[in-house]
Amino acid sequence: MDKKFIKQLLQMVQSSNVKRIKIQDGETSILIETHNPDRVQVREQKSVDINDYTHQEILPPSEDIKEEEKEFHVIKSPLVGTFYRSPSPGAPPFVEVGDTVSPGQVLCIIEALKVMNEIESDVKGRVEKILVENGESVEYGQPLFLINTEV
Repeated sequence: MDKKFIKQLLQMVQSSNVKRIKIQDGETSILIETHNPDRVQVREQKSVDINDYTHQEILPPSEDIKEEEKEFHVIKSPLVGTFYRSPSPGAPPFVEVGDTVSPGQVLCIIEALKVMNEIESDVKGRVEKILVENGESVEYGQPLFLINTEV
């Protein structure tokens, strides 16, 4: 299942009255349940055995951005997963602080459901700050990069 599909699915659940969705693709299935509008639960099942699953909670995006940083464009995580700055261990990072980026340029990878999802810039500008450490878990909507678009 690709990142755009999962992102759209999560947004649909969060913005609707849907309480439960289960999607199955081959041996992988995703169960999304919500019990209150501020929290969505996602269960990934590797097989049809209902007892074989991992459980994660997706919380609303945090407001970790400091007041002086609000002047920058924020690139947020479109999904829950593990943040990687480079395409492989030992390879140089996609971007560093101070680099100029263009729309469509890959900034990082987020691994989710064993799929490597490239996260691209949606604006032109300079990377002012990288808010996540390599290998760190990220939440849906979590700020990843601050981009100065006035350069």
